[in-house]
Amino acid sequence: MLSSAGGTNWRVGFNAGDRAFHFGPSTYIPYLDTLENWSATFARLCDEHGFTDLILYGDARPVHQQAIAIAHDLGITVHVFEEGYLRPYWVTYERNGSNGYSRLMDISVDDMRETLAVTDMEVPSPPAHWGDLRQHVFYGALYHWFVLFRNRPYAKMARHRALTVFQEAKLYSKRLFIMPIQAAKRAYTTRRVKNGGYPFHMALLQLEHDASFQTHSDYGTMAAFIADVVAGFANGAPSHHHLVFKAHPLETGQLPLRQIIRQHATDLGVLDRVHFVRGGKLAQLLDHARSAVTINSTAGQQVLWRGIPLKAFGRAVYDKPEFVSSQPLDAFFADPDRPDGRAYREFRQYLLETCQLPGSFYATKGRRQLLREVVDLILAPSDPYDRLAAGKAPPRQPITQID
Repeated sequence: MLSSAGGTNWRVGFNAGDRAFHFGPSTYIPYLDTLENWSATFARLCDEHGFTDLILYGDARPVHQQAIAIAHDLGITVHVFEEGYLRPYWVTYERNGSNGYSRLMDISVDDMRETLAVTDMEVPSPPAHWGDLRQHVFYGALYHWFVLFRNRPYAKMARHRALTVFQEAKLYSKRLFIMPIQAAKRAYTTRRVKNGGYPFHMALLQLEHDASFQTHSDYGTMAAFIADVVAGFANGAPSHHHLVFKAHPLETGQLPLRQIIRQHATDLGVLDRVHFVRGGKLAQLLDHARSAVTINSTAGQQVLWRGIPLKAFGRAVYDKPEFVSSQPLDAFFADPDRPDGRAYREFRQYLLETCQLPGSFYATKGRRQLLREVVDLILAPSDPYDRLAAGKAPPRQPITQID
């Protein structure tokens, strides 16, 4: 689409998966060297090709950070894509940074409210389901197949994750094999919690290797977060309340989460009130929860949308004092502050007017819907936040359900 608009596009690839998903061989640049030499190589590429724009998926990995630094020095515009802050129905598009690097971190709700005063867009309702999770899993598996079996030319490039691709493949294969057993356990635990008749709080776990967890929080491990949450619950929650840990849907089983949770709960004498649910849909339990805690998961937005009290420990774009609690953890479990629902709805509307685009990366219909808007945003002289403030927000296409 950028080519149709008159641009010349190049793709730098760091593994065989990148190469397999780029269908223009003449515009593909394989990077076959080490991470230490990447900055110098990228600076040379910018000089040779006269790049004007840098487009990234994510911005926290080492290759991203080095490229962004060079781009800023050279006056190159940086465009960052991410999964939607309002997942799963939207894609995030920002300039210069996302998540903890986003401009949203420095824009107050009052500033958003003032800007929204001149708009009249109707806020669409969230979808009822993920929509493209199956496509996500399929393309992820296909991508890593190439990395597993065709990656020899890229052997010098170090992975940003602790596990090798073979180790991850082994974990995912095991997970696939025991999926029916886990589904039965999940259904049993979910039903027991929902029918238990007791108030319960939720702890939303994340993938430990996730860039947002590693870059935008002070926790080095998920085990440390679990320890703090169990301690806060044991010290603050009323004795008839329960705590439910919910694992990320794509958790591989690399960490023995259930054992870690059981050990901390046993040590603090609350084992009979602490539960663990592996994967599954969050809404089934969240609709009945008293409160929720997270590091900086985007699932926090689902919590706030329902008006449920939320405490966050990491840096997140939704971490605003109007609707995210600043209470100490034990006080939060004892009597959590309710979020300002009106302020959150204004925040959500601001996202939908600026950085949230309808569509998806993995489903064909979602990509088509995304492309109708995103190229014009890339070619615009200013970012979505400045455009909205100037009264020049682009028109939006009617949103339809993406299957």
